[in-house]
Amino acid sequence: MIHYKSKAEIELMRESSLLVSEALALVAAAIKPGVTTMQLDKIAEEFIRDNKATASFKGYHGFPFTCCISVNDAVVHGFPNEDELKNGDLISVDVGVFKNGFHGDSAYTFAIGEISDELKQLMRVTKDSLYKGIEKAVHGNRVGDIAYAIQDYTERQHGYGVVRDLVGHGLGRSLHEEPQVPNFGKRGTGAKLKEGMTIAIEPMINLGAKDVFHDEDGWTIRTADGKPAAHYEHDICVQKGKADILSSFTSIEAAEKANTNLCSDY
Repeated sequence: MIHYKSKAEIELMRESSLLVSEALALVAAAIKPGVTTMQLDKIAEEFIRDNKATASFKGYHGFPFTCCISVNDAVVHGFPNEDELKNGDLISVDVGVFKNGFHGDSAYTFAIGEISDELKQLMRVTKDSLYKGIEKAVHGNRVGDIAYAIQDYTERQHGYGVVRDLVGHGLGRSLHEEPQVPNFGKRGTGAKLKEGMTIAIEPMINLGAKDVFHDEDGWTIRTADGKPAAHYEHDICVQKGKADILSSFTSIEAAEKANTNLCSDY
C-alpha cells in the first residue's frame, strides 16, 4: 500500500530530512586521513540525539549503528569500524532520522585528498543521475520513468554498473514503504506517481560491473570486481510539474568545500 501524505505531514518529513542533511554536513567537516568511520558514526549519533530525534537505522532489523558508512568497494550498508581513513578513499555515508513520527533518509559520497579523474567522474555522474531521476518524479509519470533516467545516464551513456540488488523506496512513518524505486527499468512501467507520494531516490553506481555480494558481516554490500562505487540519496515529494526535494545537499556541499582534506572539484 502506498501512503500519501498531507501538506502538514510533508513538512514534518522535511524537518526529519533536513536534520539528516545537517548530520551529514557535520560528518563531512570531520572526515580526514586518520579518522575512523566509528568516530564519524558517533558524531552523527550525538547530533541526532541532541536534536531530540532518534537514528532510524540503529536497531533496524538488528543493524547496530547510526550510519551506514561504505568505503571504496563497499556500495552500501557498511559497518562503521576502527580502521583509519586514508588519502584516496571514497566514503559513502547514509543516515536516517526519525522525528515527529516520520523518517528522513539521505546519503552522500565523499573522497579524501587526491583521487583519479576516473573516480571524480564516477562521483559526478552518480550525483547528476540522482537529479535526472528527480526530474521524472512528477505527478502522472511512473516509477519506471525515474529508473530509466538513472540507468540511461549512468549505464548506457557512461558504461557504469547499476546495482540491481538494492533499490530506492517509499518513505514516511516507516523507513521503507511502497513503492520500490529501482535505478534501472523501462519507461512507462511501475507504480503511477501521484501528488503526496514521498520517496527516497538513491542511485548506487559501480565503477565496474553491476554485480555485488554480501560481506561476512551479513550487511555490507561490496562490488564483485573490487572496484569502487558511489551513492547519493534525496527524499522527495511527488508534485505536479516539479518534485519537491525534502532533503538538501547545500550544507553538505559547503562543508565538503571547506574541508581541505576532501576533494570537491568533481
